[in-house]
Amino acid sequence: MTAPDPPSSDLARSDTGDELKNDGDADTLQSLRSGNINLLDERGIGTLKLSKRPSRPHLQARPTTALSLADAQSDVPDGESSPKSYVKSLSRRPSHAYLGRAVSGAASEAGDTTSVLSYAPSVDFGGPTESLLGNISSHPVTPAWKALSAQLEIDNPFDRIFGDDDIFSGQFAQEFDEVGDVNREGTNEELLLNEWKAKLKHYFIFSSSGKPIWSRHGDDQLISSYIGIIQTLVSFYQGAKDELQAFTAGDARFVVVSKGHLHLVAISKMGESDDQLRNQLESLYMQILSTLTLPSMEKMFLNRPSTDLRRPLQGTEVLLDALADGFTRGSPSTLLSSLECLKLRKSHRQVINSSLLKVRTPSLLYGLIVADARLVSVIRPKKHSLHPGDLHLVFNMLFEAGSIKAGGGENWIPLCLPGFNNTGYLYMYVSFINPSATLDVPKSSSSSNKSSPSSPNLRPPSSHSGSKHEDEVAIILISANKEAFFELRGMRDALLLQMKSNNSLAMIQHSMHVGRPTTSSIIPSGITANQSVIRHFLYKSRGNVQYMMPSYEPHFHTAVAKRRLMSVYGELSSALHSKAGKCKVVHSVGRDAAALAWETPLFELYIVAKPGTTRELLAKGANRVIHCVRREEERVFIIGGAVF
Repeated sequence: MTAPDPPSSDLARSDTGDELKNDGDADTLQSLRSGNINLLDERGIGTLKLSKRPSRPHLQARPTTALSLADAQSDVPDGESSPKSYVKSLSRRPSHAYLGRAVSGAASEAGDTTSVLSYAPSVDFGGPTESLLGNISSHPVTPAWKALSAQLEIDNPFDRIFGDDDIFSGQFAQEFDEVGDVNREGTNEELLLNEWKAKLKHYFIFSSSGKPIWSRHGDDQLISSYIGIIQTLVSFYQGAKDELQAFTAGDARFVVVSKGHLHLVAISKMGESDDQLRNQLESLYMQILSTLTLPSMEKMFLNRPSTDLRRPLQGTEVLLDALADGFTRGSPSTLLSSLECLKLRKSHRQVINSSLLKVRTPSLLYGLIVADARLVSVIRPKKHSLHPGDLHLVFNMLFEAGSIKAGGGENWIPLCLPGFNNTGYLYMYVSFINPSATLDVPKSSSSSNKSSPSSPNLRPPSSHSGSKHEDEVAIILISANKEAFFELRGMRDALLLQMKSNNSLAMIQHSMHVGRPTTSSIIPSGITANQSVIRHFLYKSRGNVQYMMPSYEPHFHTAVAKRRLMSVYGELSSALHSKAGKCKVVHSVGRDAAALAWETPLFELYIVAKPGTTRELLAKGANRVIHCVRREEERVFIIGGAVF
């Protein structure tokens, strides 16, 4: 139950369950049918004004095989009389090829370019493009719209909406600056409070007794009054046997998640939906569980309800900070609840998988090779897979926080993976290697670094750890045996010898240096008379729980541009997964851009194009992306991995 609207203007808007039931359909349909959707709101933030009430489950890890009607809802350009909605029925017969593909544990024996065509149909449903997207490309375009489209044919139309010359750019540039501590005299409190209020996003975690545990900005003295107010609201609703979920105050949206004795709060001025903020809070909660485990935390509060969790969590603040900053910058992995893989030829990945299987030790539970925060290979038991949320925590620790990498050498880290088992610890051996350096097995016996569960040896990155991590590869070996350090170290040494002999490290290094493909290389200009209209896209394989995207260059080279692009994707995702809308295709046209979102049982696709792009060109671009992914699926995704 969310808080009702109070008479005060300070709490200008809130959503209740009744409001959602009665007004949700009308609001969503009105938003989707608006013919003049602007990607920028009054604060200059890149958002599509679509439904704000998605129904996406947090940290989705499993695909759906249910088939349903594909409802295509399209926004119309200015000058047209009314929007049109198209419905196209898909076959309700199950795709046996797809289901068989999902349960297959072994890589196919086919070549790289034929791996997908033999298994899962992506776009070839037996009809032309028009039938796939509900005649989206056959809608008539008025002369006025053609004239407007001609005027918008400029080199980089996204410079206007994703540029650095507006208020949002200035705010975002200072978003990650630290807010200082209030001095003893309190003379700087007002200055710090103004800095704190200028932040676009805040996160609080506090106990049911009102004790602060962690906040992204501000010290206890600065935020204690705000935590007290939120605690009062939460307690009021709990007293009424209800649960406070969300409310709006001014231009900020508050989302509250209660987990036992913990309350987690997200405050955002960036136009994110409640479900997206709730998803972020769930990830922060998983980060806490990864340090304490659920039973130990419950035992602390059972013995002493006023327990201060800051002491057992001491040293892990850097992980929470890095996770929160990733949400603020915009994280495709979090938005899609999936992972990105390093693109490799299928045969090259099979060589790496074989190397992992050859050197596997009895104590190994999971093994990962990760480069540039992208998965290269995984070795796992036959009937077990790691939860994407767990891997997000591991990648955040290694590549975003920089804590482990700053320590150098080897690391032996007790870690709870909540998606796998939130009641106990696993033990993670981590070693970073540089493929471009001499490929001798490192002598690391003197540089090992072991951490205890109660006080993980994590620290902020050193001055040199902020360098690009594209040059280094992480080998991660996970075991349930806390005495397996030397055994896993031996496996690492044997693995490096194997990868040196079969040239796997050079393959990985080459792929890292090549980087992500550009959009123009995936969708060449030859498909249209002009240059390619597609500026960026996200493709999620639902069966593999992995995603692919092109390089941000050349259109989104700044942090602000990337953040606004992710805001657009966030709004498309909200509209696509809205209970009220029930759309399978969302097409939105605005002054500054055109966008398309498309969901099927096999994939989710989000495309952003330059303004004035017709539905026909968007449909052609979407199918070109699908065709490319089909052709190279076993290069851009890990299917099966090394299974034992």
